[in-house]
Amino acid sequence: MAELAENPVQDIILTEKARNEVKRLVAENNLEGHYLRMGVRGGGCSGLSYTLGFDPQTGQYDRIFDFDGVKVAIDMKSFLYLRGVELDYTQDLLGGGFKFHNPNAKRSCGCGSSFTT
Repeated sequence: MAELAENPVQDIILTEKARNEVKRLVAENNLEGHYLRMGVRGGGCSGLSYTLGFDPQTGQYDRIFDFDGVKVAIDMKSFLYLRGVELDYTQDLLGGGFKFHNPNAKRSCGCGSSFTT
């Protein structure tokens, strides 16, 4: 069973806007009890792509974080690339979206969905 991280503020950051949007999505889509799953996979124009979704369960090697009731799960491989990341939510005239601010990224693509370390 995955363990809750002791000090999530130093490992990853979810801004207040991101937390509020996740809570809205959970309520709107009847996803109570689900985890926000953050991850990284190979691909994208810069080599690695961010993944974000909801997952009803965690794995044995997941790192689990709790931000004001928003539970986040990250597999250990992805955590190597995401340690220190800030997840934000922005809204503009064209709509809204989650944005990753990753201090580990040496280069990222124009759309912000992929990066290189």
